[in-house]
Amino acid sequence: MSFGSGAMTNSIREIKDCEVLFLIGCNPTEAHPVIALEMKKALKRGATFIVADPRKIWFAKHAKVYLQHKPGTDILLISAMMNVILSEGLEDKEFIKNRTEGFEEVRELVKDITPEKVAAEVGVNAADIREAARIYASQSEKTAIFYTLGITEHTCGTDNVRTLANLAMLTGHIGKPSTGVNPLRGQNNVQGACDMGTSCDKLPGYQSAYDPVIKEKFGKAWGVKLTETKGFSLPEMIDEADEGGLKAMYIMGQDPVMSEPDQHAVKRALGKLDLLIVQDIFLCETAKLAHVVLPGASFAEKDGTFTNSERRVQRVRKAIEPIGNCKPDWEIICEIAKRMDYPMNYASPKEILDEVASLSAHYAGINFERIEHMGIQWPCPDTSHPGTQFLHKGKFTRGLGKFFALPHRAPAEQTDEEYPLILSSGRTLYHYNVGTMTRRSESIAQKTNDCFVEINNIDAGRRGIINGEMVKIITRRGEVDARAEVSSKAKEGVIWMPMHFAEASVNKLTIAAFDNITQTAEYKVCSARLEKLAG
Repeated sequence: MSFGSGAMTNSIREIKDCEVLFLIGCNPTEAHPVIALEMKKALKRGATFIVADPRKIWFAKHAKVYLQHKPGTDILLISAMMNVILSEGLEDKEFIKNRTEGFEEVRELVKDITPEKVAAEVGVNAADIREAARIYASQSEKTAIFYTLGITEHTCGTDNVRTLANLAMLTGHIGKPSTGVNPLRGQNNVQGACDMGTSCDKLPGYQSAYDPVIKEKFGKAWGVKLTETKGFSLPEMIDEADEGGLKAMYIMGQDPVMSEPDQHAVKRALGKLDLLIVQDIFLCETAKLAHVVLPGASFAEKDGTFTNSERRVQRVRKAIEPIGNCKPDWEIICEIAKRMDYPMNYASPKEILDEVASLSAHYAGINFERIEHMGIQWPCPDTSHPGTQFLHKGKFTRGLGKFFALPHRAPAEQTDEEYPLILSSGRTLYHYNVGTMTRRSESIAQKTNDCFVEINNIDAGRRGIINGEMVKIITRRGEVDARAEVSSKAKEGVIWMPMHFAEASVNKLTIAAFDNITQTAEYKVCSARLEKLAG
């Protein structure tokens, strides 16, 4: 089963018509408020919610079943739900028979993973797991899964996603309206960036950078022979820089000093580079370390396209001319290429999109004229095609949907007597990612402008920590101070911090452990302890 590197299988407009919504590892009201509004429409219409999250998010208060599970136990939880579905005969036998392969291996894997056996390790009641499984499997045909970084930001993140795909295929909740497996993208154009081949092993349209036929196609279009050298992922770049194998980095629109785990190690590695170039709209924390800073234009100063969570390619129109010496990113890249003796000549973003359409089947039918008034959802194979509302109708992209038999894998770091708490991190409503833009807004600063750590009432009581006082959070990588927010929102044994604050960066604390396929860091689980500040 393939989703196009994390694309929603279904559309945002279908959400309001869902009758069962399974939210796991996502917090829509704070991290995806527009999609949350569609979910609230479903709630108002009487939809049933199942919520699985270590924090009591807004939708947890409105859920029929709330599973406040322990971070890093998603596979156990989902496997136990599949055990219930199979033991009670709630699976979609026809769908499994006609549209999938590998089912027997999954059946064998989960046959002994009963809710009763895993309840203590997962940290929820067995009865609640059983109820969630029954609702998801049999209450309605219009049943959908929604997830985000709470699922992917683990060393087993890919396995987590594949296990959710198993659950959807097991019940046939895929390939139909208001169903599917729907990752909610965290930035306005992260889907578009992935579509364009920003992964080290992909060319635009998720085409393999190592396939000779595909390489020849792109090489012919670009008038070059593509290299045989395999690229590095970002964590590999950091490691290579630290070891002296990578001499230069060109970073555009990203702030790895703030966003990558184990900040001290990242700074050390970047400091060893012979050349660090950073292209951004503000002097971010990484740009402060750069040898050269290139001023990019903001979204309001350039034309082009954004592709959102539902795979919709939309026009972006320039509202103002670039300020000062800023230039749109594509123009800067072209100018650098020319100075490196490659004549990269494009007249406009329109011409760039036309080239993408000529090389990627996903985008083949998309051009500026067609998306002038309304965006189009890929895949769109030709200019007469209306775009694809939902994926996998009648047939999966790969033919048969593949079940993966995936056992639970523990997080890279375990709690112990010295570090007895699990630290997790994420976003808040008022700030955006590492705060490069939002922390410069005075109106947003009036809402929240200091770092905090959420602590469960029981954990705070044991340590004599009072709501609002400053505490120290310590892991094996470092320590930061933050304001305590004491409530029942975080699960007992779990603390949570936002990622927005450079002066108390949570990534001074997080562990540099990564998913073995996507190289996504395990931001959601590391071992920590709390200390009251003296005085």
